[in-house]
Amino acid sequence: MIDGQESDVRFMLDEGMSYLNHGSFGACVEPAWRAQTALREQLERQPVRFMTRELPALLDASRERLAELVNADVAGLVFVENATTAVNTVLQRVALGPGDELVVTDHGYGACNNAAEYVAKTTGAELVVARVPFPVSGDDEVVAAVLGAVTERTRLVLVDHVTSMTGLVLPVGRIVAELSARGVDTLVDGAHAVGMLPLDLRALGAAYYTSNAHKWLCAPKGAAFLYVREDRRDALEPLVISHGYHPPAGSAAPRLHAAFDWPGTRDFTGWAAVGAAIDGLEGALPGGLPALMARNHALACAARRVLAERLDLEPPCPESMLGALAALPIPDGDPRRLHDRLWDEHRIEVVALCWPRPPRRILRVSAQLYNHLGEYERLADVLAATGFD
Repeated sequence: MIDGQESDVRFMLDEGMSYLNHGSFGACVEPAWRAQTALREQLERQPVRFMTRELPALLDASRERLAELVNADVAGLVFVENATTAVNTVLQRVALGPGDELVVTDHGYGACNNAAEYVAKTTGAELVVARVPFPVSGDDEVVAAVLGAVTERTRLVLVDHVTSMTGLVLPVGRIVAELSARGVDTLVDGAHAVGMLPLDLRALGAAYYTSNAHKWLCAPKGAAFLYVREDRRDALEPLVISHGYHPPAGSAAPRLHAAFDWPGTRDFTGWAAVGAAIDGLEGALPGGLPALMARNHALACAARRVLAERLDLEPPCPESMLGALAALPIPDGDPRRLHDRLWDEHRIEVVALCWPRPPRRILRVSAQLYNHLGEYERLADVLAATGFD
């Protein structure tokens, strides 16, 4: 039972805990887990047959299902292990050099901003950090902050669709359009977006877009995608060059598929199970994935209201900038001690972290199909009674 609605969809999570941190690593929906398990058994029964004859069709079917969901040209969509890999791929393959500028935001995911710093250091490009306000009053402030960091030397802007630390849904449509008008490409790190927000990648028009299927789409771990706009496909190579660098003569596979689909021997079953994850979530509620996204957004907003009101905290952004994550600034202190106490004493898994720098802290909650409002009320009760230490 979820907020008065019945759902037969199950997750692999342990009972007896409040798991309010779907955003960190996702949680696999049972149909996808079972599909991957069956595929692993199929692989081990005859590995050569699976890898050489059965796998290509499985990947194509899963990719087509995903491309349909995000309205993307399937020829430009490839599987990768995670959004961090996709971001590294683009950053290290785009031609940058001395005099060029690479723009990121201070809300960017740490691993990806590290990758940008590395690429700037090794190419001689300049890394520019756009300072996005937090608290923030609305989209206009975000757009102004990003565009204010762009100059005639800017070659690429890396911007999150949903910020990991602060849980903000950024106006990437406006940002991409404004940058395109200036001749600047955008790499959108949408790690949290697929399954949380409706996506239309054709309409968005970003040069590069990546998202993790293993987060809000609840696919097996290590399942993500990179989408490349048509005019940027010929120049992009994967980080690992393998057999697809020279596809077999007469191959009908799109160039990016040939280049990315075989990085060497690995467990491909998570990629092949993405379609099962989509089907599982589509059947979770009447109205399918759109209804689930709306339900999770409403629950995240309600959770934030409960926490803010009971703990006398100030919401840092309007609800229109929330997806299924919500972050609240909390009193300064040690985030690890707070996290561990909530887990060890109350079996509440929630994000407590330093942001933007110690000792300032943020408390972040997630909302997914398996969550209900009572879990956030319990968290508020615990914190009201015991404090933030």
